[in-house]
Parts: sequence; C-alpha cells; structure tokens
Amino acid sequence: MTRVKEASLAHAARVVRMCCVVACIGAANLFAGCATSEEMATKSEGYYQEGVASLSGDRQKAFVSFQKSVQLNPNNKNSRYALGHVYALQGKLSRAEEEFRAAINIDEDYSEAHTYLGQVLANQNRWDEAIKSYRKALTNPLYPTPDLARFHLGRALAHQGDLQGSMEALEDAITVSPSNVPPAMIQLELGRVYYKLGYTEKAREALKKVTTVDKGGEYAAAATELLARLK
Repeated sequence: MTRVKEASLAHAARVVRMCCVVACIGAANLFAGCATSEEMATKSEGYYQEGVASLSGDRQKAFVSFQKSVQLNPNNKNSRYALGHVYALQGKLSRAEEEFRAAINIDEDYSEAHTYLGQVLANQNRWDEAIKSYRKALTNPLYPTPDLARFHLGRALAHQGDLQGSMEALEDAITVSPSNVPPAMIQLELGRVYYKLGYTEKAREALKKVTTVDKGGEYAAAATELLARLK
C-alpha cells in the first residue's frame, strides 16, 4: 500500500500561521527582539518543504523537520499531515491518528487527511469509523484524488459485508483518470467483490484485466488464483 500512501502525501496543501509571545518594552524593542508572525510562518513552511525533500531518502531527518515546522506553527496542517504520514509508516497508529485529527481540526475539508485517517482507523479494525472518514473525504467536491477514498471505502465496505456498496465505490474509483491508485489494485478488489456477489462474467473480466496490466506481479498472481476458481 506504499504507493497509495505516497499519493496521499503528495496532494497535501499548505497552510501556515504562528503567534509570537514576547515581553518587550516599547515598540522599537518589540520589533527588534521578536520575529514577525510572517517570518515564523515562512520558517515553518521552510521546515515543511525541507521535510518533504528529505522524506524519500532520510525519513528521520524529514521527521525532525516536520516537528520543527509544527513547533513554529501548530496550525500548519501540511506538517501535521506529514507527521501523521511518518507515524503511520512507523506503525505508531495512535500518534498518526492524533496528527491527522489535528490537521482536520485546522481544516474540516482536508480530504487527504480524512482519507489517510480512514486507513489508520481500518488498520486498527475500526472499520465503521474508517467508512465515515472516507465518506467525509468525498463530500469535498474539490478533492483532487477521490479515487483514493473510493478505493479504500470499497475495501472497508466489503470487509463489513456491504458488497453492493463496495462494488459501487470501486466502480466509481476505476473511472477516475488519471488514476492515483494502481488500476490493477482496483480491478482485483472489484473481481473479488463480483465473485462474492455471484457476478461470474464481471469477475472474470476484471481479473483478466489485472493479469494483463500487472503481468508477473503480485496482483496478477492473486487474480490468476481466483480465476482458477471460476472455471
């Protein structure tokens, strides 16, 4: 699921704000001894950008940069999101959840954070909460990567036994172009749902697409195994 997580991080927006608390006497001393909020915001954004640049090569360095960014500006939703991403990669799901919720508190329409929060909740077997989070992500008409939420929503609904809802979410996900989720992943999940629903021909068609798109890959292997049951 790494590619899906990378796609989630790639679309985070930038929001910065910082308050400066000082105990200075006189206006001249105030401006001389304290950086302006704009300067602090710029520094926060700089650390965020530094973290993004380091993430693929040095995760620990990126983590420190994101922490510094949040320390300078607790309302930097991008850095909150990025910290959540690193915590998720580390398997620290409760910490990741805290950061994603903090980002959402800053921006209720932060669809990327709602989607990633859903993944973290699903990984804790909190499926109903995850479904609500994915649905919330999809209420934003400006969400640039809705197939991410639809794909994960489809998987969560299937897990909870709502196969019809799962099929509809996955069919919606596959229509998004360009795709932010590997098409083979979506087609494989669709094939599994069609199979469970008894839609044999649709299942066969979806699974054959997987073997064509993902030749020799893990998704193709899973699709081939399921295809054997359809014969």
